[in-house]
This record gives sequence, structure tokens and C-alpha cells, in this order.
Amino acid sequence: MRIFVIGCGRWGSLITWYLDRIGHTVTLYGRKDSARMQAFLATRKNDLLRLPESVTLTTDLSGVQEAETVIISVNSQGLQALMDELAPMNLRQKTFVLCMKGIEIGTGRRLSQIAAENLDSSNHVAVWLGPGHVQEFYRGIPNCMVIDSGDAATKMRLVQEFSSDLIRFYYGADLLGNEVGAAAKNVVGIAAGMLDGAGLSSLKGALMSRGTREVARLIHAMGGSELSAYGLCHLGDYEATVFSRWSHNRQFGESFIKGEPYSKLAEGYYTVKAMLYLGEKYGVELPICQAVYDILYENANPADVLQELFSRGLKGEFER
Repeated sequence: MRIFVIGCGRWGSLITWYLDRIGHTVTLYGRKDSARMQAFLATRKNDLLRLPESVTLTTDLSGVQEAETVIISVNSQGLQALMDELAPMNLRQKTFVLCMKGIEIGTGRRLSQIAAENLDSSNHVAVWLGPGHVQEFYRGIPNCMVIDSGDAATKMRLVQEFSSDLIRFYYGADLLGNEVGAAAKNVVGIAAGMLDGAGLSSLKGALMSRGTREVARLIHAMGGSELSAYGLCHLGDYEATVFSRWSHNRQFGESFIKGEPYSKLAEGYYTVKAMLYLGEKYGVELPICQAVYDILYENANPADVLQELFSRGLKGEFER
């Protein structure tokens, strides 16, 4: 495939490295004013990996027109702005693969919805989700991920073209559920970090059990399959998000509780607003999301909020 990757952050650069590794022709795009892109142009390296000479580097977004497949890995809240930039190019007959996790604040739109609403109908949209860290993939440690799309042929083609000994891809069967589950996972990651920061790591088991049920109920109310919350998009991604020292969301939550600065992107910080919007829209109570929101945005006392969260009533373990 001729692939154009938009986004030169840690995940976009890893995807570029990976797709080149398995034999595709890959171009990585970054903005001219991006310090990360300037580092790649100067040294072909960032702090995690080195891109081989076979990868083309560019700061010209118009190069997307030559690609068959467009990989997008940007801040999820910036996807609409990127779509606005691409609109004048009238792109057609391409496959867009969204490699980020989030829901748009204020509208509750899933990322595939944003892309589909802004692209010509001749294009196909897919999502690439699931667990994994750049540090582990680059060292050759394998993992499993999922690709989903509303178009079965697109999904099948991508799984076949992108699978390797390093990443085994599964076919997603619920685009809505996989996207919501993947986005919500980052909020649970922040909650896990808050528990770590408060010295309550022992409660992570309860957090994972309750978090999965919470998300499953929302997915069901939105018209998706509850089982998606138990797949790679959500529960299957907990190890990489709830426990890993490389999880930005977990580390952000821990740093927030400890009052320490943290400057790296934690998508869950934004996603929690969108989750509460969806919860209200579909009439689903989201106590974990509410707790995270109250601590981050309402200056609620973390100790009080976390204590209340884990002592809410006396209900059966799987009671709705």
C-alpha cells in the first residue's frame, strides 16, 4: 500500500515505523512548526525510535492525495479541524484509518462519525484500536489489536495487510461499541492513576469490574453490543492503561492527585466531558466518569470522591 500517516507523535511515528517494517510504502506528515517533526527531519529520530531511510518525511499535507490509505493519529479533539484542512482537496476513493481514541466534546460524535460526515462517500473509514505501547512494540514485544469498519471488505483488507508477527489484528464486529469502549478506557486509566496517587491501588480490581459494566451499559443504550466492552477495545486494554508506567492517562491521574506537573497528552481528560454528555443523552449513570470529572473540573476533594465512589450503596456485583 501507499500510506500517508498524519501525525508525528509517539503513536503516529510508531505506526509509520511498523507499516514500513512490514513492507508498505509510507510517508509521515507533520506540521512545519512541530518540534517533533523538525527532530525527525534533522535526525530521523525521536526519544523512542528511529525511522529508516525508506520512510518519506514531509510537511506538505497535499501529499495525502497520492496515497491509497490515510492513517490519522492526532489529538482526537482536533479531528474536525483536520477534516476542514483536507476538505478543499476533495479526496476520493481512499481508506481512512483513525488511530486515536476519543469522543468529541460538546457533540458526543464518535471519530468515525466525524470523518464520515466530512469525507466524500467514495472513501472508506476504519478504526485501529486496542492495547500496546510504543516502547514495547519497538523492542519486538507482540500484542493483539482490533480493526473495525462499517464496510466489511475494508475491514478484511486492512486486517490482512496490516497483520504481522508483531501485531495480530482481530476483526471488530461493533464499530460503535469499539469506539466508545476505547475512548472510555482512557477515563478509567485516569481513575486508576488517581487510586495510585492516593495509595489505593488495591481498589483497581473493583475499578476494572465496575468500569467495564459502566461502559457496557452505555454502549448498549447507544445501540451497540455490551460485549464490546469486554473485548480488546476496553477491558482488553486495561493492562496497558490501568497498570503500565507508560500509560499517559494513568500517569496523569497519579500526578494530578499528587499535585505534580504532567505535560503529556492524556486523552481521557477531554473524553470524560464527552462521556458525561453521552450518559445524560442516553440516560445512563456513569459514576466513575462523574467522579473523575468532579475531581478534574470541579475541584472536588479526591479523598472524599474516591471514598464515595467505592461505597455507593449495597448492590449486587453485576446489578444494573
